[in-house]
Amino acid sequence: MTNDRPLAGWRVLVPRGGTWGDSVAASLRGYGATPVIAPMINFASAENAAELSDALARLQAGAFDWLVVTSATTVDVLVSQRVAIPDTTRIASVGETTGAALLLAGYRVDFVPDRDNSARGLVKEWPASAITGRVLIPQSNIAEPTLVAGLGELGLHVEFVTAYRTVGVPVAESTAADVASGRIGAVLVTSGSVARQVQSQLAPLPDTTIVAAIGPRTAFDARAAGLTVHVIAESRSAQSLVEGLVEHVRTLGGANE
Repeated sequence: MTNDRPLAGWRVLVPRGGTWGDSVAASLRGYGATPVIAPMINFASAENAAELSDALARLQAGAFDWLVVTSATTVDVLVSQRVAIPDTTRIASVGETTGAALLLAGYRVDFVPDRDNSARGLVKEWPASAITGRVLIPQSNIAEPTLVAGLGELGLHVEFVTAYRTVGVPVAESTAADVASGRIGAVLVTSGSVARQVQSQLAPLPDTTIVAAIGPRTAFDARAAGLTVHVIAESRSAQSLVEGLVEHVRTLGGANE
């Protein structure tokens, strides 16, 4: 293992596909690793389409003072439904990645938490001048009630609506076998949903397998799912996740061959 290719000999499971997965795979290759892209979750339409349609219609009519967006998938829903957000409705993004997705889709972003890109961070840093009014939060069907409860406690009238469903995706038998045998030496965990799929589909993991979580909240969810977490990214970014894995492997002092 060389300093410029510290992940040489390592095969790393990347649990998401698409642009994100491709970007992470490229970053891993830059450090010498062999990425194995195996999406473990996907997104499906909300079961109650009428409820979602009604909420988005009221959003477009100006019924809400704030729209809170927590994922790029929600942005995709807004785009697919051709939602035009009125100027009177401010838009809050849970983090920079989601904010970038909003901007790319042609929406604006009025508030993003500075210190903690998470639901808890958004509640904690919510503008003191905006603690009244109506808020719409379109999220996954399995989203935790952190935002709804937290913003409600601040004095806001909060409405949650299911924007999409998060569903598990089975990994290939060959991939599961490579994890079980230790040939895949590290697993990236990008959300609580992914953590639960790793536990359900791949556990028990070999003692030598490194689990790297994208931030403290995901690490908490992964442990709650029954996983042992070895790496916690300092921020909820793909680069921080990969860099955290690199630093951990450097401490081990050897390749996974």
